[in-house]
Amino acid sequence: MDLERSPLAQPFPEIPSIDGVTLRIARAHYKSWDRCDLTYVELAEGTTVAGVFTKNVCCSSEVELGREQVRLGRARALVVNAGNSNAFTGYRGREAVEQIMAQVAAHLDCQPSDVFVSSTGVIGVPLPKDKAREGVASVLQAPACSWEDAAITIGTTDTFSKGAVAKAVIGDRTVTIGGIIKGSGMIAPDMATMLGYIFTDAAVEPGFLQQCLSAANESTFSCITVDSDTSTSDTVLAFATGKAGNVPLASLEDIGSEAFAAALHDVCKRLGMLVVRDGEGAQKLIEVQVSGAVSDDSARRIGLAIANSPLVKTAIAGEDANWGRVVMAVGKAGEPADRDKLSIGFGGVWAAKEGLPLADYDETPVAAHLKGREIDIEVDLGLGEGSATVWTCDLTHGYIAINADYRS
Repeated sequence: MDLERSPLAQPFPEIPSIDGVTLRIARAHYKSWDRCDLTYVELAEGTTVAGVFTKNVCCSSEVELGREQVRLGRARALVVNAGNSNAFTGYRGREAVEQIMAQVAAHLDCQPSDVFVSSTGVIGVPLPKDKAREGVASVLQAPACSWEDAAITIGTTDTFSKGAVAKAVIGDRTVTIGGIIKGSGMIAPDMATMLGYIFTDAAVEPGFLQQCLSAANESTFSCITVDSDTSTSDTVLAFATGKAGNVPLASLEDIGSEAFAAALHDVCKRLGMLVVRDGEGAQKLIEVQVSGAVSDDSARRIGLAIANSPLVKTAIAGEDANWGRVVMAVGKAGEPADRDKLSIGFGGVWAAKEGLPLADYDETPVAAHLKGREIDIEVDLGLGEGSATVWTCDLTHGYIAINADYRS
């Protein structure tokens, strides 16, 4: 299935090498495509790890095992299979994952629990153990590759490679945080919402790394949605090799910890936004800003009700300033709202204030705004101080075409 590059695509950034991280790719032939589909990342001894995982109860063995592994806080390798999600495959799926873990562990002379595995693609087909074994053997001998090569290899219906990088100062050391991500459809904020991998040369204790990643997730990955569908497989992992030589961060009381947390949040936000920009069939990026809610959590849920509404998303696709659909979505969210205090706007222009359409409302600037690629929707509930920002994309015929033909 050949996909056109998203009109919202952004160029892949220059991510420098990160000490303690080596990337390799190979072909395991999980699908009949002419591309690499197996990514291997070798991590230095002493690397710590944190993760957030899908809440889909029909999750894959990779997710089940990953949840157990992150509790140990250490990692030596990551293997990502593209083209087969290995979800809903029972004991055969788990055996395939455990085989990969054991094979890599033998190569590195480490524990199998130090090897993390992710898979993405079609649900319900067991990962072929023979192809997995041969693929891993091949990738362990492959030359090191670039960040962009790895980003391309982990993709499925992605139309462009996605990465982000930031730096932070910890004491007298400057550390790098770099990440790659895949995601285009089956995206909903029930953590995680894609396959994302973040790497840093900073020394960070696993408990604090988990604290930072979980906090960043709440306002980044858990605030994006493409189609309201939560994947069975998706995972975001953060690895810290410690090679920068800083005093290990263990809490927000440590020097440089706030700078590190802010840089990690920045990388997570940019990676999440790239996923929305590559939403299947997307032509427009939509930012929903909700204010005046009774709490931040309430604002987020209202924002997601708007962002997940097919009627809102198709109106934006059709460049129709139908603010009544936004009113509907607010009302269906199940959160506190008062019709007579509600205000709705597009692109900085209010269409309705405090429950009434504005008498002098001019739709001309709103119509012009909706012709652009990046759309802003503003909602003020007038009830409190709660606020949130959620990102989504429009819903077009392209989404239907991609998913109707996904297995062919």
